[in-house]
Amino acid sequence: MPCVIVLLLMGLPRLALLLVFLFSDYLGRAFDTNFWPFLGFFLAPLTTLAWAWSINTWGSVQGWGLAAVVLGLLADFGFFGRYTRRRRPPAARGGGAPGGGGPVIDV
Repeated sequence: MPCVIVLLLMGLPRLALLLVFLFSDYLGRAFDTNFWPFLGFFLAPLTTLAWAWSINTWGSVQGWGLAAVVLGLLADFGFFGRYTRRRRPPAARGGGAPGGGGPVIDV
């Protein structure tokens, strides 16, 4: 069961956040109002879940909890996939034939 929850958190963070909100008071213990989880649902769901986990586990965001929040923030804003997109060869980016074609514009 914990593996299914982890896969759900990584694959569908907004659904996981919604289920946590509906079926537990986990977010209610971590946040004073519903504004921050609501905003986190749209902007940074993994960060919101990591913050709630840190507060419910240790009572504050420090140590491993802070590391989880930072990793959640990086994952929410897509910093983990940026390196792999730059490393693809020009032909895989749609630049045409490897020996010619038009200029390849790297984004």
